Amino acid sequence: MRLPVFAHTTLMPSEKKKPDKKAGEKKKELPVKLVSDNRKAKFNYEIMDSLECGIVLLGSEVKSLRNGKLSLEESYARVKDGVVWLVGADIAEYPQATIWNHAPKRPRKLLMKQSEVRKFAALAHEKGLTLVPLKVYFTERGIAKVLLGLCRGKKMHDKRETMKQADAKRDIARAMRSR
Repeated sequence: MRLPVFAHTTLMPSEKKKPDKKAGEKKKELPVKLVSDNRKAKFNYEIMDSLECGIVLLGSEVKSLRNGKLSLEESYARVKDGVVWLVGADIAEYPQATIWNHAPKRPRKLLMKQSEVRKFAALAHEKGLTLVPLKVYFTERGIAKVLLGLCRGKKMHDKRETMKQADAKRDIARAMRSR
């Protein structure tokens, strides 16, 4: 049995269509693998500004992060001698690293431009704001990044207001679903 042959045309290299680029078209977001999200920070702090920065890690720390073994709950960033350090982040020990393992709560250096360090450090020191890590994730290229937020602590009445707003949104969503 013979199969039918379909006629098709091939375009010469000069005739190939190029994708249309629109003036307002946004760049695609690169997929990221989220390691940890500091959800308590969004509840306890009012986030004023955020900044993505790199982090200096040891090999066993990277392996442990890839397994999702990170806690950002009690962590914060501190500026010391013009360098930003992540303090209190708990990266669990990697069991296969044996004697070359890392200290779980050691301070880790954050990689930022000097202009960003000066700007954030001045704001944090001057206005009584805090540098809090909001997320840790791996980029598409496999590089670990920290989303650092410049935050102001919320008072108890602000936290109650946030809870009321969340309850109201949840109730509205339930009512819309039941319709």
